[in-house]
Amino acid sequence: MTKTKLATVALPILMAAGLTACAKPEAAKPALDTAKIADTVRADIDALVSELNAKDIDKAVAHDAPNIVGMFHGAPNINSPAEDKALTSQQLKDTAFHLETSNPSVDVAQAGDMAVYRSNYSATFTDVKTNKQVSEVGNWVAIYKPQPDGSWKVVLNMIADMAPAASAAAPEKK
Repeated sequence: MTKTKLATVALPILMAAGLTACAKPEAAKPALDTAKIADTVRADIDALVSELNAKDIDKAVAHDAPNIVGMFHGAPNINSPAEDKALTSQQLKDTAFHLETSNPSVDVAQAGDMAVYRSNYSATFTDVKTNKQVSEVGNWVAIYKPQPDGSWKVVLNMIADMAPAASAAAPEKK
């Protein structure tokens, strides 16, 4: 290979290598504090439950992301904060309504772009068929995502009741 041909091939390679060597390293991202995110989500759920029990509809639905989807047993999915507000308004007209949670846990994605809240719940309300106060227990899953303003909002809310515990069978008569 002649010197001219070598220079034609080698020069672009050397220039690219030089530019790469001069490139500034990316600034290190701050360490992600998943425990802080989990605490934020737990506090948000605690506030939501308090607001529901206080029958503060506007504050309760303020926890919704714009693209919220709600899945509640026996009801069509809700697909917006407005639909959630309509359903919540209907539920909170019930003076017997009360909600409690237990055994909460929050799992935060390693990337910090999603958190999953899980708990048991106990709800008291008036049965529309019998007009009597009833209690229900079940599972609650809420998926949170960070919003452009830095807040964490619910994007998916799922409530599933559990069947009532079977009563003990009466002993057989002898």
